Amino acid sequence: MRIDVLFQDRIGIAQEILGVVAGYGLNVVAVEVDPPHVFVDAPGLGTSAFGALRDALLLVVSVVDVKPVDLLPGARRRLHLDALLAAMPDPVLLVDAAGLVVVGNAAAATATGLRPEQLSGLPLQSMVDGAEGAGALQAELIASAFRLSPREVTVGGEPYLLDCRPTEESGTGGILTLRPPNRLGEELQILQPFRSADFESFLGTSPAVQALRQQGARFALLDAPVLILGETGTGKELVAHACHAGSHRKGAPFLALNCAAVPESLAESELFGYAPGAFSGAQKGGKPGLLELANGGTVLLDEVGEMSPYLQAKLLRFLNDHSFRRVGGEKEITVDVRIVAATHRDLSAMVAERTFREDLYYRLNVLRLEMPPLRARGDDIILLARHFVHDAAVQVGRPAPSLSPAARQALLAHPWPGNVRQLQNVLFRAVTMCDRSVLGREDLDLSLPGQVAEPWEMAGTVSLAPDAAGGDWPEDWEQARDAFERGLLEQLYPRFPSSRKLAQRLRTSHTMIANKLRKYGLGG
Repeated sequence: MRIDVLFQDRIGIAQEILGVVAGYGLNVVAVEVDPPHVFVDAPGLGTSAFGALRDALLLVVSVVDVKPVDLLPGARRRLHLDALLAAMPDPVLLVDAAGLVVVGNAAAATATGLRPEQLSGLPLQSMVDGAEGAGALQAELIASAFRLSPREVTVGGEPYLLDCRPTEESGTGGILTLRPPNRLGEELQILQPFRSADFESFLGTSPAVQALRQQGARFALLDAPVLILGETGTGKELVAHACHAGSHRKGAPFLALNCAAVPESLAESELFGYAPGAFSGAQKGGKPGLLELANGGTVLLDEVGEMSPYLQAKLLRFLNDHSFRRVGGEKEITVDVRIVAATHRDLSAMVAERTFREDLYYRLNVLRLEMPPLRARGDDIILLARHFVHDAAVQVGRPAPSLSPAARQALLAHPWPGNVRQLQNVLFRAVTMCDRSVLGREDLDLSLPGQVAEPWEMAGTVSLAPDAAGGDWPEDWEQARDAFERGLLEQLYPRFPSSRKLAQRLRTSHTMIANKLRKYGLGG
């Protein structure tokens, strides 16, 4: 039985308590003094004898209470510490000032292939593979008082990022944490500002979006590469996230590389990592690439059409057998990663031009999703516009304005070369710059790239030539003039939705504009 003796502190009371216990001939295996408590572990003390011992202890001056306990505080702390270490997924080691392991958790034992009790007293240098195993790492840790910058080491044939911290008492050792690459990938994913979403959260009711939802949800359940094609700003990265979120890999990392944003040499090391000493200025110990960091998950290769021929060949080899070598390395590394590729380029045309490998194209083009441009999504434009207006209003801290009929008409008529991203930016600017409760056509910046004149001033705005359906040229000057006036007013009226505003813009009389609008049946 284990007992807790509560007392009022005075000199010699602990000795008196232990003297009473010894007088009963009990074998005491552990004693902990933590004023105002004395804890005693006496396995031979039974329930029947406890009452007599309790009465005897209460006769000691300043003893307040005696009661049984299930565990001594020290044993309870050790159990809690063991539970904490066992729950930690990454290997953790406590080493002394000489670089010998004091204790390690279950994950550390698994990494080394030893039992937890075998770790105690083990030299750190015997656990590390490769050149560091000769003692260089251990010597460097001791010399730096366990204050080293993170570096990669190999333990049990697997790479880990070593993070070391000195213990609270300087010169007594340090705590080493070994973090596998995929754990780092999970942390990188958490830090990404992107909100992961599934296909059901896609806004839109158009047939094109409904087909994308159904096909994408089906593809997400498969494990083959996915190729996402579409114009810029259509949401290819969002679809890639949805493919990951709907797959069995959703609990693993999702990481992305923009092939157009980094040069070839950097893209190779970012994707495949590099070995120690691979190039000047490389991180000591090497560095894992995205494929290792995302092991078990998904890697998005954005703008894969911009990938260099050399990287195309290396990626092809990875897709064939899921293995690769780091830059400057000799060891074959195998990972389980699903590749999702996205591009706005026409890869089939690039294959014909021999600027993209044909064999890689067929390896990537197993499952294909084509993103519809915004101009082909009909009333989805208004649905998305209202959503973006609400989001923008929340960001700037004001009530969400509504869209006027003229603004809605202008949004539907615009070609949207930048697609959904352009729509979002246009509406964010409109909400931040307009103080009214209704957004009008004049609040929307719908200019086109390279446009140097107003739409009605550009060549081809009003076509007077015969069309492909067999239309004729205007019969006379009056018919040509009417066609031009109608086309001009049809384009201007959504931006200036009243005869007075339109007259002011064209620098003419309000009466004349009102008559013209009435003549051509415009403006309601």
